[in-house]
Amino acid sequence: MFTGIITDVGHVLALENRGDLRARIGTAYDISGIEIGASIASDGVCLTVVDKGTDPQGWYDVDISAETVSKTSLAAWVVGKRVNLERALKVGDELGGHIVSGHVDGVAMIVEMKDEGDSTRVTLEAPDDLGRFIAPKGSVALNGTSLTVNEVDGTRFGINFIPHTKSVTTWGDAKVGDPVNLEVDTMARYVARLRDYG
Repeated sequence: MFTGIITDVGHVLALENRGDLRARIGTAYDISGIEIGASIASDGVCLTVVDKGTDPQGWYDVDISAETVSKTSLAAWVVGKRVNLERALKVGDELGGHIVSGHVDGVAMIVEMKDEGDSTRVTLEAPDDLGRFIAPKGSVALNGTSLTVNEVDGTRFGINFIPHTKSVTTWGDAKVGDPVNLEVDTMARYVARLRDYG
């Protein structure tokens, strides 16, 4: 489990196809505190650490299945890409965002961006089957970042990024046309399920 509060921005150091995709991610995390088998949300996708090292900098490796690549924006990863990172939640940690599983529901697309003062308003298009789970003032995780929805119009929804969020995540790099990993709020899924089958 995660909270959607990004704690490091890493970058892709290497990519290698081995049946599955092996990615090496550079990070400022203390590598000595990361166990093999640990879960780290990388752009919102819960991935398992399979190797780690410190030469020439701190890094960890993950294996990404073809299924995960096909269902997320990780298909667009290239060497040098900056990546939102979050370590798994520990008992007693502050829950500053919302409960995030790291299981991406689909890929949304950025369709519009507009600066409003120092903030940036971003409009995204969700896949048709996920639009009903997104509500004004509800929570979503986008590339692993816990965010509040401003408004919803069909499958389109708006998010506002303050300067702090843009400076401590990869959202300062965002542009129209970017694919974005979308995880809808778990509570919204259960409410919809109860409504449909209750």
